[in-house]
Amino acid sequence: MSLGPRLDLRQSQSLVMTPQLQQAIRLLALSNLEVESFIAEELDRNPLLESAGENEDAPSEATEADSDFESEEPATVDQLVLSGDAGADAPLDVDYNSEDFHQDSTADATLGLDGGLGLSGDVGSGSGEGPDFDSFAASEISLQDHLMAQAGECLSGTDLIIAAHIIEQIEETGYFLAALGDIAQRLGVPLAEAERVLRIVQTFDPPGVGARSLSECLALQATDANRYDPAMARLIDNLDYLAKGNLPALKRICRVDDEDLADMIRELRAYDPKPGCKFQQNEDGADAIVPDVFVARKGLGWAIELNGATLPKLLINRTYYTELASGPQDRKSKAWLSECLASANWLLKALDQRARTIVRVSTEIVKQQDAFFRNGVEHLKPLTLRAVAEAIGMHESTVSRVTSNKYLACDRGLFELKYFFTSGIQSADGGDAVSAEAVKSHIKALIGAEDAKILSDDQLVDLLRAKGFDIARRTVAKYREAMGIGSSVQRRRQKALGARAA
Repeated sequence: MSLGPRLDLRQSQSLVMTPQLQQAIRLLALSNLEVESFIAEELDRNPLLESAGENEDAPSEATEADSDFESEEPATVDQLVLSGDAGADAPLDVDYNSEDFHQDSTADATLGLDGGLGLSGDVGSGSGEGPDFDSFAASEISLQDHLMAQAGECLSGTDLIIAAHIIEQIEETGYFLAALGDIAQRLGVPLAEAERVLRIVQTFDPPGVGARSLSECLALQATDANRYDPAMARLIDNLDYLAKGNLPALKRICRVDDEDLADMIRELRAYDPKPGCKFQQNEDGADAIVPDVFVARKGLGWAIELNGATLPKLLINRTYYTELASGPQDRKSKAWLSECLASANWLLKALDQRARTIVRVSTEIVKQQDAFFRNGVEHLKPLTLRAVAEAIGMHESTVSRVTSNKYLACDRGLFELKYFFTSGIQSADGGDAVSAEAVKSHIKALIGAEDAKILSDDQLVDLLRAKGFDIARRTVAKYREAMGIGSSVQRRRQKALGARAA
């Protein structure tokens, strides 16, 4: 046996993830708004890329490779990954207003759908641009600005400085949970002075702001409403009895009769436990979720479309490329220009493939959940990522990426694509399994229809089995808690309190 060194030649195959393939896979998991941000960065980085309409006088000429790519069925992302062919990327200028995506449909003229989704508008009739969501958002003032405006009217000097530090520490719910002693020590003022200024801040609008606990918040609102009498003070100091529904104990503590206690409870319910929430606003302006896919009725079927209004229309400025390529340049500049062109071609191809993949996955989801779109959540069927992946010939991980952070708008509302993938509950009569979301809907309907008799979890199980759902009591309890619905004991106490306050 030889112990000396030697040279061996081995042949093997391996999957190499090029940066372009990684980019294509990463784009699948991004929402339309995230893709828009990504494209903005690419527009700044790559001089050959431009947004459609940015330079109308410099058309981007399509090459022969472009038409070849359009004429044949494009490869899926899975096929691109398996082939690893990042060097033979054909240029492609993607136009999301083409026949492939938006043409003679309800989403052509506006961001939403006219009729099918109950949305309408007159934007986009000529420009193809979607509405500016930021223009719909009213200029709202923040809670801190609202409080500082009031502090500036009634305070000055040192008191105004103390108030500014206190207001800065007030949370978005309106509570002041910071240590007042730390603020007094930092400003070098007596704690009594800070306490006095805090009491002034607590008189500001909205009532209850600056409170350090729920009891203090309700007490401030009762004081503002001129209802903070000794009986109300004792009721607020014993909120734990109210939460437990121990009304006899509250009557003894507050020294009132049934009628007075019901009136006090009714008054307490009118107060806002989080007075600062009305001033909450999204830091980016409008806080509405923008759908990525539209679904609308079309004859006996469905029309599935991408929301192209949130995506810039990218083109490659080949005129500019020709000018740069024909000019004098060294080897480094030529390599950089070639890299820019290859990167732009691949980005457009990746965006086109992303759009096609989202449409394919969404179409299969609508096909699988046709009963939901026609009849509601009670008819939502169990569905897995693997079932959709096998139906459209893609990998399960690709479907998972496509359905992440994507929303679908239809006439039944706005839903995350992940919403349509739920576990199944076996039917009691041996029929097809039903979706967990459908079972939750039935539980919510049964509890909502409760009258004088409050249903226990065991009774809910019996009623659900009568409807054909074979479900255990612990599963009913889990679904009920997931929907934020209390137990039968809690619901009975709430009903008793509501009857007293009515």
